[in-house]
Amino acid sequence: MLALLLIATAADASGRAVTFPSLDGTTLSGELYEASSRPAPAVVLIHMLTRNKSDWDSIANRIQDAGMTALAIDLRGHGSSAGSPQALPDMVQDVRAAAEWLSSRPGVRPGSVGLVGASLGASLALLAAVELPFVRAIGLVSPSLDYRGLRTDTGLLKKLGARSLWLAASAEDPLALRTLRDFASEPSGPREQVVSSAAGHGATLLNADGDVVRALVDWLRRSLLS
Repeated sequence: MLALLLIATAADASGRAVTFPSLDGTTLSGELYEASSRPAPAVVLIHMLTRNKSDWDSIANRIQDAGMTALAIDLRGHGSSAGSPQALPDMVQDVRAAAEWLSSRPGVRPGSVGLVGASLGASLALLAAVELPFVRAIGLVSPSLDYRGLRTDTGLLKKLGARSLWLAASAEDPLALRTLRDFASEPSGPREQVVSSAAGHGATLLNADGDVVRALVDWLRRSLLS
């Protein structure tokens, strides 16, 4: 009995491969880290351009340990997902599909879903969130106001209403810092921001500064578990 319990606990502490369709039918891949106690809040993790879901492995485990489910996805044309890696506007559909797929699972608490993205993933998270009223929290790591034509101006924040927003950037990343300042000037819902002294952009920043990761997981816990 004890051996079986230990095996089950070890299995729960890691992710498992999943697939689901994007809104246009493109097959997407992900890694699902389910909370041990369900139903639980859930978070979609969205990687940078040319990267893949493995960027989030350690952070997904931290989210899982905090009592939440995490889904790290491969955007189209990245990792194990089908499609073109150049179709950036279509990737907004990928994030929407991931959030809808995750929120429909029986082990996910209704209305307690978050999106967290890095660099390109930050732009996609914000653009998708305005179309998804059930998304309660949006985390943006190294965001940009204009990522290769994907514009995320401050007007989008008004559409988020009272939903929680979390932003992080390196003090050595001037474009991301400017985005943080612009977003801070727009009065809307609750927001928190972290400026790190560590160098890095997106996943590189998260790997370089454990305090940023701790702040992210703490914010998710307060935003989704409360």
